[in-house]
Amino acid sequence: MKKYIFAFLKRGPNRDLPKEEAAQLQNAHLQNIMRLAEEGKLILAGPFFGNDDLRGIYIFDVETLEEAKSLTETDPAIKAGSLVMELKEWYGSAALMEVAKIGMTLQKKSITD
Repeated sequence: MKKYIFAFLKRGPNRDLPKEEAAQLQNAHLQNIMRLAEEGKLILAGPFFGNDDLRGIYIFDVETLEEAKSLTETDPAIKAGSLVMELKEWYGSAALMEVAKIGMTLQKKSITD
């Protein structure tokens, strides 16, 4: 068992962007996810289905809420106010660490393509 930090990504106040600007912001958001995963800080990330206020989740392999907060603040969508985050500590299986490694070997194409 091990400690993780969840970041629940919620709809932010700044959602009314022109279509092209929103697409650029989404691409930058995805690139940031890939960077955090490559650094080994982000174990899992993904969107929720539907169109309610809860938009997605990050699961971090970091020790403190402060470190997770600083990492989520690197997300361009959070900087732009398109998303806001809520952090929560979670205690779960240490095997989750292997999911990210396995996922990279199974991934057929980059999420930013």
